[in-house]
Amino acid sequence: MVRQVRKRPPAIRTDVCQVRPVTLIPKPLDRPDRTVLALPADIDFCTAEALFLHVMSVVDTHPGPLRILVLDLTGNRFMDSQGARLIDTVRRGVPPRVRVRVVAAPDGMASRVLELTGLRRDVPVYSDLSEALAF
Repeated sequence: MVRQVRKRPPAIRTDVCQVRPVTLIPKPLDRPDRTVLALPADIDFCTAEALFLHVMSVVDTHPGPLRILVLDLTGNRFMDSQGARLIDTVRRGVPPRVRVRVVAAPDGMASRVLELTGLRRDVPVYSDLSEALAF
């Protein structure tokens, strides 16, 4: 008689994402037809979904017709592919009348990730906030 050994299920890691509330985002800078939303210093797997929900709630609650949404990444220190995915999902999720623009330091990580993922072809990236806000 062969004795069957029951294997243990693999341990489930619950510490993959250290829970970081996405409440560190400052209030958006609203103008009549545009808004600037500064995104946090770290955008990764753990924060991207909450950021998406926050950005879309800002778009939905903007007073008046929104035409330009500027995502400010100048304070960003870390962004992986989830950050690029976040921006692309926002771009596809906003109403057609809303144009999404990004502000990022030219030599920063966010700018590099957007370049490597090819998202710069679809979303204009500016190095200066005043340029991003211009028509």
